[in-house]
Amino acid sequence: MNDTLLDANPVDLPMSVLFGKAPRMHKDAKSLKKQGTSLPDDIDLNDAIHRVIGHPTVASKNFLITIGDRTVGGMVSRDQMIGPWQVPVSDVAVTTNSYQGYLGEAMAMGERTPVAVLDSAASGRMAIGETLTNMAAAKIKRIQDIKLSANWMAAVGHPGEDANLYRTVEAVGMELCPALGICIPVGKDSMSMQTRWQDGNEAKTVTSPLSLVVTGFSPVQDVRETLTPELDVAGETTLLLIDLGEQRLGGSILAECFGVTGEAVPDVDDADHLKAFFLLMQAQSMRDHIHAYHDRSDGGLLATLAEMAFAARCGLDIMLPDGDLLAELFNEELGAVIQVDTDDVPDVCQTFESVGLPCKPVATLRHDEKIVIQHHDQVVYETDRAALQSRWSHVSYQLQRLRDNPACADEEYATIAAADPGLSSKLTFGLDDDIAAPYLNLDARPRIAILREQGVNSQVEMAAVFHRAGFETVDLHMSELLSGQRDLSSFRGLVACGGFSYGDVLGAGEGWAKSILFDARVRDAFTEFFHQSDTFGLGVCNGCQMMARLKELVPGAGHWPRFVTNRSEQFEARFSLVQVQDSNSIMLSDMAGSHMPIAVSHGEGRAEISAAEAANLAGVAMRYVDHDLNIAEQYPVNPNGSPAGIAGLTNSDGRFTIMMPHPERVYRTVQNSWRPADWHEDGPWMRMFRNARVWVD
Repeated sequence: MNDTLLDANPVDLPMSVLFGKAPRMHKDAKSLKKQGTSLPDDIDLNDAIHRVIGHPTVASKNFLITIGDRTVGGMVSRDQMIGPWQVPVSDVAVTTNSYQGYLGEAMAMGERTPVAVLDSAASGRMAIGETLTNMAAAKIKRIQDIKLSANWMAAVGHPGEDANLYRTVEAVGMELCPALGICIPVGKDSMSMQTRWQDGNEAKTVTSPLSLVVTGFSPVQDVRETLTPELDVAGETTLLLIDLGEQRLGGSILAECFGVTGEAVPDVDDADHLKAFFLLMQAQSMRDHIHAYHDRSDGGLLATLAEMAFAARCGLDIMLPDGDLLAELFNEELGAVIQVDTDDVPDVCQTFESVGLPCKPVATLRHDEKIVIQHHDQVVYETDRAALQSRWSHVSYQLQRLRDNPACADEEYATIAAADPGLSSKLTFGLDDDIAAPYLNLDARPRIAILREQGVNSQVEMAAVFHRAGFETVDLHMSELLSGQRDLSSFRGLVACGGFSYGDVLGAGEGWAKSILFDARVRDAFTEFFHQSDTFGLGVCNGCQMMARLKELVPGAGHWPRFVTNRSEQFEARFSLVQVQDSNSIMLSDMAGSHMPIAVSHGEGRAEISAAEAANLAGVAMRYVDHDLNIAEQYPVNPNGSPAGIAGLTNSDGRFTIMMPHPERVYRTVQNSWRPADWHEDGPWMRMFRNARVWVD
């Protein structure tokens, strides 16, 4: 080794660096004054409503929501879809934290990026504020329980943006959040929000304004107490606006629709008022008065009221007696609309006003599905609910047409204007009948194999529901059967769970089935299990596809069809109505004639069979039906295009049942996106699992 290197003096390093205290960064940042542009003076109300309600920021996001699995895990209590017509207008997401009890978690988001074009600090404060007005729909014990994740995006180095970033971080992290009593323990930043490229001899750039996207999380005391935008159409009620702002239109969708920025922007002017609003919304004495809740956000009051009407398929008389009509309808200040009994209006408004929050009636319900706006006692706008909702849904519809089977998109879009009673439920059995109760206290629990393969994702909720029904649930992976580590001899039941075995690269359930069919020892084990007179089985979703491919091993299953790509050519996540058919299925015993909603999540659920064969197919245990209870042929009430609405089948002796929908994700009432008010803890799908327990005994 070189002695001169050994003898050399070490490099002088600051001790702060050696011990982990990096020197502070010093930057010179210059603020740039931003000048807004005012809205035109001649805006026509009809034109403004048409533009704003159809703007992609305000409009329906249905095309995105229906291709994401919203029910996997079986703990989703409140998803995006609201009401009997499943309209995507939810303020907050809520999950349970177990398969029993009602404790849970809430999540909501807030952002106001357009406001940052004029005032970055106001944009950051509004992102926090919107998160809280969204989360107010859930039942949260303390505002301090809310934790925020901040996603910062900025074009560092662009003139003015360093100063904007500093000012916004200071406004949010050092002023507003401490005043509210909440914190931001985690976040992410992207500091290169500028793109440069060369177009011939010309250098071009695009710079994004500073953005703060906030996600809030909190424990929930009772997931059943989540408020939604679905209006209660019974009784005499009034919609009240709780207003936290000053009707500023800068950075609004209205301004963007007319090619300007606006001038003064919305802001959180008083943190104490925002905190008081949140605390009042959590007070049980206040929540007991509220039938529906929706926060004011993108699009302003008009969009808020319209979305509430869409969720309930009702009309509204919107009454704005004085003031600037456009500012009243389209400002995006913080606030919310609540529905209360008309008799309660004075007391509710007095309570909000006592803490400095303006509260005023803005609408009442109509039952003719007309949306009517009155200003200075004059009708200034009138349209049908269906026409306004069609405009709101048009962007989603057009994107869906480009991406999916356009015929399916056309059929779904047509349902907005069609006469439709919405989801319903009618049972031929007692919802609260616990027919398995005599067995639940016994030490002996029949063993059922919760069978899964690589890519399967529904085994936990499946185990939970069979355990509740009185079984000993055993996690069994295909690799254990293939290696000989375990076998099926000790099990009375076998359930093949949903998911994407082998990523479905070989087709729906094909790889899973072939791993059984092409292994002589495992094939014999399944054949023996299927032929025993005291065993039963269930295949759901991917498990349904797999078991259908094993039909040669299952006695009396020769009629089972193969399941192929949905007619829409897209993954479908829906809350669909099905009717239980008269069949031999031991799991659906005494349920024939019942209809109720069920979770659907699959990309390849269409039964590959002709319409003529489907009409006379034996062993159909379940069919999709439309909201008038006719066999569903149209999309989306038939989510996959199966002829004759085939949703589930059984073999000839009823011991083995296969179905595409997911009953294990909706066996508790709180797991259902929509449910009748008279359901209690158990949803109707719990019955089929208890049927299995009784049959085994």
